[in-house]
Amino acid sequence: MKTVERRILVLYAHPSHERSEVNRPLARATRRISDITFVDLYGEYPTSDIDIDVEQARLREHDVIVFMFPMYWYSTPAILKEWQDLVLEYGFAYGEGGTALRGKVFLASLTTGGPEDAYSTEGYNRFTIRELLAPLEQTARLCGMRYIAPFVLHGARRAAEEGRVGAHVAEWRQVLAALREGRLDIEAAGKVSHLNADIDALMKEES
Repeated sequence: MKTVERRILVLYAHPSHERSEVNRPLARATRRISDITFVDLYGEYPTSDIDIDVEQARLREHDVIVFMFPMYWYSTPAILKEWQDLVLEYGFAYGEGGTALRGKVFLASLTTGGPEDAYSTEGYNRFTIRELLAPLEQTARLCGMRYIAPFVLHGARRAAEEGRVGAHVAEWRQVLAALREGRLDIEAAGKVSHLNADIDALMKEES
């Protein structure tokens, strides 16, 4: 049995969960891992009345914070932005006395509708995923967290018909296991463009 070195909290946000062909199986696979805390924000807060005390307590209890979502208009779904606005308070997450998140690892796990080549200087989206997620990266850094590169599936609209979902879900489980067991090289993972560009190179040998 593997030793659990890091406690993982996954905050999932998908406004159309039942229609999702990629995030739904990703969420289902994550939920089945017994020692990972999975929170469906739209399911838990259908009126967006987020309980700040509950969410801050969850953050304190975990070592790795994951945002899982489909990218909407180059950002997170609305409830995840609302969650950030309400939960990451001055004096808790940043500012004077705001040390609750210091040293924790932050990871974004997301899907995009467009293909990978659209997310480049030459592509029609003009920016890389890493660049488009700069607000999340800066938020994490302001809070003293260790930001690692995002885990991304591009072209989600065609992923099912192209048979790419199963491999992506399997790779996601591999990432979660490595994070949980302290086998992911966090420093190296902070420097790459996206986590699944060369995931094997970021893994440490199992002891």
